[in-house]
Amino acid sequence: MQMIAALAEAVADEFGRTAAGGMGEHGGMAASGAGELGVAISGRDADTSASVREHRAVVRGISEQPWVRTAFVDVLGPSPSEVLRDLTDAEGESVPAVVVPAFLASGYHVYQDVPREVAESGHPEVAVTSAMGPDPALARIMAMRLRTAGWRPGDAVVFAAAGSSDARARQDVRRAAGMLAEHLGVPVRIGYVATGAPRVPEVVAELRESGAERVFIASYLLAHGLFQQRLHEAGADGVAEPIGVHPAVVRLITDRYRAAARELTRARTSPVEVSGS
Repeated sequence: MQMIAALAEAVADEFGRTAAGGMGEHGGMAASGAGELGVAISGRDADTSASVREHRAVVRGISEQPWVRTAFVDVLGPSPSEVLRDLTDAEGESVPAVVVPAFLASGYHVYQDVPREVAESGHPEVAVTSAMGPDPALARIMAMRLRTAGWRPGDAVVFAAAGSSDARARQDVRRAAGMLAEHLGVPVRIGYVATGAPRVPEVVAELRESGAERVFIASYLLAHGLFQQRLHEAGADGVAEPIGVHPAVVRLITDRYRAAARELTRARTSPVEVSGS
């Protein structure tokens, strides 16, 4: 909970900074300030309610400086549909919203839960962006975290993801690992923490057996919690911190919002063609 709240606060601060600096792109598009909103959607960690899982999303009302609020799929509340239903102006009319799924891979939550929540909200004008990951910006953060943990060129790297039974999410993990490998200029092996194979400890052991002198784990998780703790028990020489609330993450989310907001604006202002009788 603490991490997603901090992320939402950082995103709100970024919108406030750009609005104050005259860099906003969407001022005046919401019906009123009361209708501007942001939402972060998340599950929770496998066995601790205090830890947020790495699956999240953010919803925003269209504005130069939208409000930022949090919502959660899976376990915690409020749900995205509840938050979207509250997105109204002073007259009680719905105002446009953008949903930015802050998930590191697009699996069941992104393809099923988020669209279902949007539909159940009954909100008439919602855009859903692509998920937060994979993205080169996340690979750059992971590389920085690795170096801070002591990784040096020549050390083996395990790309540690939570895992998913959804093939689309696993494909996203492979793409994310490829981005990190390209950024580091070294091969990267994938290991999973909770779902899927091979598991992180197995990959660490295999790398040692193949002659790697030092093995480091790159954490493809957003927050500290049970999964991050398990990485420290996998037998590596070092474990990078999770991605966390980094300025590049904040920019990634705000960029997703702005791109979708532009599309919504174009759709709202495009002339409607009326066919002749």
